[in-house]
Amino acid sequence: MEISDTFQITLKLGGQNFSITIRRDEELYYRNAEKLINKRHSFYANRFPHQSNETYLLMTVLDIAVMQQKTEASANIQPLMAAITGLTNEVNAALK
Repeated sequence: MEISDTFQITLKLGGQNFSITIRRDEELYYRNAEKLINKRHSFYANRFPHQSNETYLLMTVLDIAVMQQKTEASANIQPLMAAITGLTNEVNAALK
């Protein structure tokens, strides 16, 4: 019997079950995403009581999207910073 590259998992996001079909090699990413979403959801539910679950989920989505934007911006700067560091080291060595 051949094992499929995909399978179905159920994630619990903001108290709601969500079944999806994923690639086997991506399961860890989905499980970690589930943990992150639920952690941020709980933060907003505790911080802003008496809101709807939809509001908490939207706050969570916005929070994670901002984190992603910051990560992308940081990644774009890293090669430039490496080049600047290299040039600085060269200048310092030449001045010695």
